[in-house]
Amino acid sequence: MAGDGDFYKHDRPDDPGLAEDRPRGGGPEEPQGRGNWPVWMVVLAILVLFVLFVVIFG
Repeated sequence: MAGDGDFYKHDRPDDPGLAEDRPRGGGPEEPQGRGNWPVWMVVLAILVLFVLFVVIFG
């Protein structure tokens, strides 16, 4: 049976220092998020509907 070093060695490339195909990190090319204002608008709309329901039917 092969030792631990031999077992994992067959998968590794000859040059383990290859450049990443999908580099990590940010930069100006990343799109900016919209923020969380749509979530707050939905929450506010639900609250307004709840208050209107209570006022009309309460």
